[in-house]
Amino acid sequence: MAQATFGAGCFWGVEHFFRQIEGVTDVTCGYMGGNDKYTDYQSVKSGTTGHAEVVQVEYDEDKVSFETLLTVFWQNHNPTTLNQQGGDIGSQYRSTIFFHDRIQKQQAEASKLALIKSERWGLKQIVTEIVPAARFHEAEAYHQNYLAKNELPSCHIFYG
Repeated sequence: MAQATFGAGCFWGVEHFFRQIEGVTDVTCGYMGGNDKYTDYQSVKSGTTGHAEVVQVEYDEDKVSFETLLTVFWQNHNPTTLNQQGGDIGSQYRSTIFFHDRIQKQQAEASKLALIKSERWGLKQIVTEIVPAARFHEAEAYHQNYLAKNELPSCHIFYG
């Protein structure tokens, strides 16, 4: 199985969208990209740890491509708002692609460039970071599959 890691705001909604993709075998909410000393929800929520709320996606490359996952990522959040998605504000909600290898980096950069060239967002700047994957910290159990367990609609706003 391959891995991909995305930050696109509240991880509950991001997890929901990726779970819908055929070929995705698991999605785990967690934290990445900050000070590894503090990785619990309250610390990350404070915005002082440098972590982003992320989802780590496990997928079968024979059934779904990384490019398809990138399309889902771009379609389900606003990549033009710095450190914010909807009402969630802070660096922990930033738009980020954490690449796991050189090929993912190249594909992520190409997809970002294609989005810019498409002018889908007009003159707004795409602020999504494309950075190397760092240590992944799994979020607390109550965050996993939160929307389904609590029978809530997606907390994520569709921006596509």
